[in-house]
Amino acid sequence: MKNVILSPLNKRRIANFRANKRGYWSLVIFAILFVICLLAEFVANDKPIFVKYDDNWYMPILSDHPETAYGGDFDVETDFYDPYILGKINEHGFAIWPPIPFSYDTIDFQMREPQPAPPSWRHLLGTDDLGRDVLARLIYGFRISILFGLALTAISSVIGIAAGAVQGYFGGWVDLGAQRVIEIWSGLPQLFILIILASLFAPGFWTLLFILVLFSWMSLTGLVRAEFLRARNFEYVRAARALGMTDARIMYRHVLPNAMVATITFLPFVLNGSIVALTSLDFLGLGMPPGSPSLGELLAQGKNNLQAPWLGLTAFFAIAVMLSLLIFIGEAVRDAFDPRKTF
Repeated sequence: MKNVILSPLNKRRIANFRANKRGYWSLVIFAILFVICLLAEFVANDKPIFVKYDDNWYMPILSDHPETAYGGDFDVETDFYDPYILGKINEHGFAIWPPIPFSYDTIDFQMREPQPAPPSWRHLLGTDDLGRDVLARLIYGFRISILFGLALTAISSVIGIAAGAVQGYFGGWVDLGAQRVIEIWSGLPQLFILIILASLFAPGFWTLLFILVLFSWMSLTGLVRAEFLRARNFEYVRAARALGMTDARIMYRHVLPNAMVATITFLPFVLNGSIVALTSLDFLGLGMPPGSPSLGELLAQGKNNLQAPWLGLTAFFAIAVMLSLLIFIGEAVRDAFDPRKTF
């Protein structure tokens, strides 16, 4: 395995990727942001990370405990903003809070300003029109966007690559028939169909993923089809067929690796399109359920509250930075797989 990873070809690809400084540092920055967002509950939460009460240790982030565990009087979920509970915890122990003591759905009832409130030391990026911390919603929304984009890209790529491989390898009537189906399917008004389907089904992560997969799988089909059409008559493919190797094995072992070079360089751009699709649906109110943190919903908040420019500017710069980083990473990946590039 070590020899495969550190083969001269892979070494050259890694060197070409690192030689593209903009793409390399974009990957580093994106990885840091993604890790932070994956740990969003430990970064922005309205519950302490650790609570020591008497001789007991609790992690409210991971498990709920009634307020009686912290000296309260009622067997209900603990409100850590209750001054009585905070006083009991400080009297009998201490609490370690996340850097941002608000979750994406926490409404700050202690604010005395009209909502949305401008940025302050309490809320670094201000609050939205319901009094929720914008920075906390941005962190959680970034995570949802990336995870949704990765899932949509992975599923649609598997379907699209499989469809393109079958078309290109077998050709003939299989290719012609599949092409006519794809042309008809791609010619449908996708936005209107998405709006209709999103209004028929209850909004949710998996529902949106299923709806968008119906149309996004075609993004890689043409590329993979062209690579298989080019490679299916190569000498090594004919030799493998003459030796009795099955079509499925030839496609998977011999033709697909060559087609994946061009496909991998295109994946970051497919990921960009997946994130933009979710953001657009959220902006139109057809995406995630109401109250869910999303970049599209934050954009809609900025549109509806023009007197609060920090909402629109936060969403704009967050989306612009995220998509720019992915584009730069895609350019570096393209350089890495370009046989003409030398570092």
